[in-house]
Amino acid sequence: MDFLQTQQTPPRMNEPQINELEQLLAWTNLPVPDVLQQLPSHQQQQVVSWANTLVNHKTEGFEDLYSAISMIVKYIPHFMVIPLMVEYIRPQIAAGVCRKMGVDQATGYANDLPLKYFSEVSKHIDADVMAQILEKMKKGNVEKFIHYELEHHQSRMLEIAQHLNRHILEVVAKHVTLPDYGTDLAINPYKEVIDKIRTLQ
Repeated sequence: MDFLQTQQTPPRMNEPQINELEQLLAWTNLPVPDVLQQLPSHQQQQVVSWANTLVNHKTEGFEDLYSAISMIVKYIPHFMVIPLMVEYIRPQIAAGVCRKMGVDQATGYANDLPLKYFSEVSKHIDADVMAQILEKMKKGNVEKFIHYELEHHQSRMLEIAQHLNRHILEVVAKHVTLPDYGTDLAINPYKEVIDKIRTLQ
């Protein structure tokens, strides 16, 4: 797998508001329009404020819904919940429910979810929480997930890897191919975890 394909250009120091806006809208999986970079900083901040208000308005009550679903599924066997989840619940919603479940309960579902669906769900879960889930999952499932992510979403896997313990990081090291040191790697946002992985190879 070619690690170089996933390198990202770090945000410019004079664009903190754009970076904040990108983080705010990350759940949409859509890029922030380039035209916003041409706005003065105070107008960029207004966009951030507007987007925040819009998201809060459109998602009002979602957290209560996630909590309710997480409580309900506790009393339904996995073999019934899993197929219903995959067929009828979008990954972003499933991720919200998993966050409310807590790591232990979410891990139980993560072990049973189809790999591709779990990969989509994982995009909407914070990297540090995903690391905790991976550390509790069955070894075989963890290895399949890591291999899949490195092949399809390598930057995201490296983001998660920053929070992994040594044991799981060794699995990442076994499957990833790292580039030679160079100028690009020196400014790579994942340089620290890349260095850790390199020592395990």
